[in-house]
Amino acid sequence: MSLGVLNNISAVYAQNNLNQSQSSLQKVLTQLSSGSRINSGADDAAGLSIADGLAANSAALTQSSSNASAGVGFLQVADGALSQVTNLLNRAVTLATEAGGGTLTDQQLSAANQEYSDILTQITTIGNTTQYNGMASFTSGAGTVTPLATSSFAGGAAGAALTVTLHPGQTLAGSLALTSTSGTAGTTIINMGNYSGLDSTNQATATTAATALATALNASAANGGLGTGISYTVAMNASSGLLTITQGSGTDTLSASASSVTETSAGAGTLNIYTSDGTSRGSQSYGVTVGALSSAHVGTTSTSGTQDLSASNLNSQASAETALQEVTTAIGYVAYQRGQVGANINTLTAASNIASAEQTNVVSAENTITATDYASATSSMSKYEILTQTGISALAQANSTQQMVTKLLQ
Repeated sequence: MSLGVLNNISAVYAQNNLNQSQSSLQKVLTQLSSGSRINSGADDAAGLSIADGLAANSAALTQSSSNASAGVGFLQVADGALSQVTNLLNRAVTLATEAGGGTLTDQQLSAANQEYSDILTQITTIGNTTQYNGMASFTSGAGTVTPLATSSFAGGAAGAALTVTLHPGQTLAGSLALTSTSGTAGTTIINMGNYSGLDSTNQATATTAATALATALNASAANGGLGTGISYTVAMNASSGLLTITQGSGTDTLSASASSVTETSAGAGTLNIYTSDGTSRGSQSYGVTVGALSSAHVGTTSTSGTQDLSASNLNSQASAETALQEVTTAIGYVAYQRGQVGANINTLTAASNIASAEQTNVVSAENTITATDYASATSSMSKYEILTQTGISALAQANSTQQMVTKLLQ
């Protein structure tokens, strides 16, 4: 080996090896301090791609489990409400049986009927007010179309009222024909579709629609109103569905025809609970149907039928006997409805458990790819620490070799 000073090849080799050892040592120290084997795309490009995909799967599955659990909560609220309805119906059975016994006085029969009527109102209230996270638990109808029930003013006395029974939550269609004996417009056609807020379960919305209807009735004949000169007031009870038109002072006789007016119920609502692992193949929507609940739509059956108790009463022994049969049927329908809700709860609980189990497995797979193997990493750290130390020594030795040339010049 010749001696020269232009290039210290040994030092170059030693320096390159030292740089590689320091780079490897830095990488191992990063793995040890972060706990992750992959800290940049350069560490393992393919592994990083797989790990990021698994992380996305894990995030989707975690939220899917939460979605299913929230759906269970929604259904449990509905089930609790139906449980209270069953309690109310059991009390209604007692009242109807008592009223049908034939031993009550008229006053006692009236008291029993009042409590029975209150029970029906409470059932409707439960259906209208039961919510989960601001969402209504029940719909108001069962998909049927029915004509509006109307009655005329009793004569022309001031303060007399015309009533129209609506079902909250249903959609109005058609026109209400109002005829005034003293008005100049003859029969005035009121398009009920313009006052859809009357079917709202929100009292403020229903009141706004009622006010608009009163304005239309009080308008002049030229502007499409009755033109009677008599002030009419309109009130809407969102809970009972009772629309009341009351005339002020005057001797007008107002009658209504609702033959062309119908209301279509909203139908049983469906809540779609979405679960996914982040892929189209791993996505699933669970349709959850709770159904309707009001005095006119109690419970449900396998054929989606409901029991209408809104017209039942305990005014007489005969009507009490009829009401008893209807209430007993309604109890069975509610039990079937609760069974449907319970089945949906079980389905969503299973979906939540599946998502949780899959998420655990996905996290395990991701961990296998990304987690630092501390046994291997510490062994490598020792190796590169030693190589770094020996590299420094070798570089120093290579540099000292060049100094031998000066001895030849002495």
